[in-house]
Amino acid sequence: MKNENILILVVDDIISNRLVLSELIEVLGYQSYCCKNGEEAIEFLLKNEVSLILMDIEMPVMNGIETTIHIRKKLTGPKSKLPIIALTAHNPADFQSEFKTAGFDDLLTKPYLLQNVNNAIVKLLKDEE
Repeated sequence: MKNENILILVVDDIISNRLVLSELIEVLGYQSYCCKNGEEAIEFLLKNEVSLILMDIEMPVMNGIETTIHIRKKLTGPKSKLPIIALTAHNPADFQSEFKTAGFDDLLTKPYLLQNVNNAIVKLLKDEE
């Protein structure tokens, strides 16, 4: 389900991670928009339609867990149910309970591999159809 009308929001405080993910998303045939923290992401979500979010866990201002909880509990309608993929360089087992409680739909670990990013996106976008 590749479509350039699908916008994927990348939320990560590290510019190199945002650039890598944006490039991978574009190679996969989607559009991307980047934010450097959760606060920026929420502001963007309030004004724009997004199909999926790639959310780093550790960020300043508002981290990925806080941002995902905010999206799930404070946003309304379809935006509160957007597929959100957690991004981390750490062992996912270290925050498994927070991951589930926050409402993430999936998890990708760094380094990002094209096939893993593709599989996660396709799976969650297919679930949305």
